[in-house]
Amino acid sequence: MFSGSYLKDDVIFLVKIIDIEFTDIADKEKLIQSKKSHYSEMISKEYEPTEAYLEVFYKAFELNKERFARDILTLSYHLSLKKEIVLISLLRAGTPIGVLVKRVLRDIFNKDVTHYAISIIRDREIDNLALKYIHKNHPQSEFIFIDGWTGKGVINRELKVFIKDFNSQNNTRISDTLYVVSDIASVADFSVGNDDYLIPSSALNSTISGLVSRSILNDEYIKEGDFHGCKYYKEYAKSDLSLWFIDSMMEIIQSLKIDKKPLFSKNNIFHKNISSFLKSIQDRFDIKDINYIKPGIGETTRVLLRRVPHLILFKDLEAEETQHLILLAKEKGVQVIEEKNLPYMALAVIRDVNK
Repeated sequence: MFSGSYLKDDVIFLVKIIDIEFTDIADKEKLIQSKKSHYSEMISKEYEPTEAYLEVFYKAFELNKERFARDILTLSYHLSLKKEIVLISLLRAGTPIGVLVKRVLRDIFNKDVTHYAISIIRDREIDNLALKYIHKNHPQSEFIFIDGWTGKGVINRELKVFIKDFNSQNNTRISDTLYVVSDIASVADFSVGNDDYLIPSSALNSTISGLVSRSILNDEYIKEGDFHGCKYYKEYAKSDLSLWFIDSMMEIIQSLKIDKKPLFSKNNIFHKNISSFLKSIQDRFDIKDINYIKPGIGETTRVLLRRVPHLILFKDLEAEETQHLILLAKEKGVQVIEEKNLPYMALAVIRDVNK
């Protein structure tokens, strides 16, 4: 348990720091697509932002900071109305969101709650040991799971399944409620909105997430009785913007009036329309696996930073909030296509490395 590069009171990471060897991105992609290894068993060396990329990031931050601040304040206001809660951010994209909500609840609503960050891994599991730890220490609290955004809704769906299984196996009744800022899949229990916009923390990796990697579940490093693993990128300390981001956002949030607008709940009709659209993209570009399609700014950023992209669709190539993606695509030589009818600001297609 540690707090990464955040303050000790900001978050408790329920993870095991491991020293795992890096896997080349291209090799990792081949192993994932051939199903010889699960993505959670490997990790590649992270992209350390260049000066050019940071310049684009700061511009994007300025463009979206007030909207993002208002959304965090709105989300926090609704959570402040609950009696006894514990915040659980889904590592890693949910962590900066959770830290901000934790601080807003404490500093604006005078509600001091504990905030944990735990691992959830698609196709595998949520960290059951972490859940047991939290439940033991907060047996009467409502669990509030926090993430930054939804893409296709996979994590939300698997969260429900994992929590249902956990409750069945442990005779518990913990909640599986997911709160996000941007719910473009319209599947989260509560969100501030459904449209795709740049959540500033989605544009960077560990250097805005407490220097913590995404979670790792590899039997060579994770033994019985261990939390899921992560790498701590202390070598990127000079590039770390984690506390700068939180402190900068808090200054803006504290200058705002409380917005008491209701949170959105999931919209099944919207979700069905999105599902149809994704199927049309799959057919149009002859994509064999729907998992190779990653909608939204956040997911597209992940693909460009961590996977082997095939092409990127943009709603508007001139949009300021996606210029960091344009820069990354140019750096990596990835084809970009403008698609004016795209329901997202961006969408990434992962390359089929076996073709």
